[in-house]
Amino acid sequence: FPMLAFYGILIIGFVLFAIMSKKLSAIVAMISIPLIIGLIAGIGTQLPEYITSGILGIAPIGVMFIFAILFFGILRDAGTFEPFIKMALQFAKNDPARVAVSAALIAMLVHLDGSGASTFLITIPAFIPIFDKLQMKRSTLACIVALSAGTMNILPWGGPTIRAASSLDLSLSDLFTPLLIPVLIGLISVLIISYYMGRKEGQENKEEVSISKESENVSTQNITPLKLALNILTIIATIVVLVSGYWPPYLIFMVGFVIALISNFKSIKEQEEQINAHAKEVVLMVGILFAAGCMIGVLKHSGMIEAMGVSATSIIPDYIGKHLPVIIGTLAMPLSLLFDPDSFYFGILPVLAQTSEQFGNPAIEVARAAIIGQMTTGFAVSPLTGSTFLLIGLTGIDLGSHQRKTIPYALLVSIIILITSLILRAIHL
Repeated sequence: FPMLAFYGILIIGFVLFAIMSKKLSAIVAMISIPLIIGLIAGIGTQLPEYITSGILGIAPIGVMFIFAILFFGILRDAGTFEPFIKMALQFAKNDPARVAVSAALIAMLVHLDGSGASTFLITIPAFIPIFDKLQMKRSTLACIVALSAGTMNILPWGGPTIRAASSLDLSLSDLFTPLLIPVLIGLISVLIISYYMGRKEGQENKEEVSISKESENVSTQNITPLKLALNILTIIATIVVLVSGYWPPYLIFMVGFVIALISNFKSIKEQEEQINAHAKEVVLMVGILFAAGCMIGVLKHSGMIEAMGVSATSIIPDYIGKHLPVIIGTLAMPLSLLFDPDSFYFGILPVLAQTSEQFGNPAIEVARAAIIGQMTTGFAVSPLTGSTFLLIGLTGIDLGSHQRKTIPYALLVSIIILITSLILRAIHL
């Protein structure tokens, strides 16, 4: 058993233990543990070079994340999504099926910024009064919003996709573009499930719901038609250029951020306030990304990941190894209950990818299989993320009830995306 593989297992094992047991924060664990074990392994002189290479590899994705969060956050704060939220609420009226579909649509729209907390804080309070008046179960609302936000979390600027690309040094465009149609099919399946759940609820209470009254807490910002049109065009153009792959993602969001900021907030003071409003979220995630770059640099450039992959190949039977991406895609959603995103994408995924490559499967397909479910469709049922507790807290239901209702549907959506990916050969059987 190669010593490099042993040291790699030590790094990953200690990092997983430290993060999941909450002994250390993710940032501290991913910086300190690789350094300590690297020194023990006798590669102290090469550590600065390995770590620098790892950080440089992640830098473009870190920059993209900064400006993507600012871009969507600014557009949301400017009131870009408010007219669509009002339209969805008006469409809902007092039909449970329409109410359910509207909740799904709004959750998808609001989750464009990739933040589960803001999605739940905006969507849940808007719909709870309507669900209550129509005597619809709040657990249904929690399930619908969880499915919508989870599927949207697969987008290129979502945390899991960014982590997958960072840990395997992949282009975001190459990673996500083949999954675009499968994800759209997944979103459509969420709408169908939402409609089914709304119909199933039935309409026992015929009392009319005053939509404008119930949604007062949603509309916080008026926006002129000209600004709205410009913002929508900016979003469309950004996503089109992103998917086309003509420009690097970080440059696309840098330009989009500038356009969104200066077209919605004129004064320097307002612009600074907008940046400061999203600074905490940005700093935390980017700090984790660069800390992960430290760990990935040590694991990858020292040869530890390759050694672990070769060792795993000797253990895993051929008939399993040849189909590893499909197996990972099937298990990805349930794995959200066992691993937080940092542990999985920076600790487990590189080893799975290296092992899969030993059996002739491209690492990028393993990454696609992982983001189909791990902390995407599965993030809002996982006890390892604070957003789940925010969701159940806002709806007033317990975690067990939420998981029992939502997990089967989340797994179904994941499998639908996986099957579509296999049909379109984004992942090979």
